[in-house]
Amino acid sequence: MNFLLIQQAAEDIAAVPESAVEAAAEPMNLWQMAMYGGPIMIVLALMFALAVYIFIERLVTLKKAKEEDKSFMNRIKDYIHDGKIESAINLCHETDTPSAHMVEKGISRIGRPMSDVLVAIENVGNIEVQRLEKGMVTMATISGGAPMLGFLGTVTGMVSTFYNMAATGGGTIDISTLSEGMYQAMVTTVGGLIVGIIAYFAYNYLTSRIQTVVNILESRTMEFLDLLNEPA
Repeated sequence: MNFLLIQQAAEDIAAVPESAVEAAAEPMNLWQMAMYGGPIMIVLALMFALAVYIFIERLVTLKKAKEEDKSFMNRIKDYIHDGKIESAINLCHETDTPSAHMVEKGISRIGRPMSDVLVAIENVGNIEVQRLEKGMVTMATISGGAPMLGFLGTVTGMVSTFYNMAATGGGTIDISTLSEGMYQAMVTTVGGLIVGIIAYFAYNYLTSRIQTVVNILESRTMEFLDLLNEPA
């Protein structure tokens, strides 16, 4: 029985046209590989493009939020000690960073109890952190969802393969027909893993950059509160 199966497989391979063998021998580029993945590869491509856009946009935003004049707090201190509250607020407007927005809110609460000033600054800080984290949920969803979509393509590809095998009714199996389902099964897995891994590393990198900015915001908050507590 095993001998008959081996003989049948050898006959099937021998029946493959030479042109098909030559085509298979040619190296496959990424575009050709992606085309075998079917509609799922289109979804993965869109997810990859979205992840790249979010990464670049967040990177620019975080870089701007991190940049700040080193003399900013010293100038704020001088303005407040000189009673130039309006000048201090204008400086915060010109700086236009998350920490400047928090300091501006604290300046507007000067004269009130320290607890009120702290609450006002923290509220602004929470809003600024939410702005910094814009798109991060989408990035996390892509990092987890892309591999799952790839596995879905694997399952549908294998279903297609077995369906085509069953459709032959026990006759000669057309290798070219079966290869389409197998290609889809393998290519979508590779595509999903690539997109997911890239999005995962990008998400973690952006998270670390956001934490750096949050640390700066906390530092500026403490500096401003210490400034208010200094003796006149």
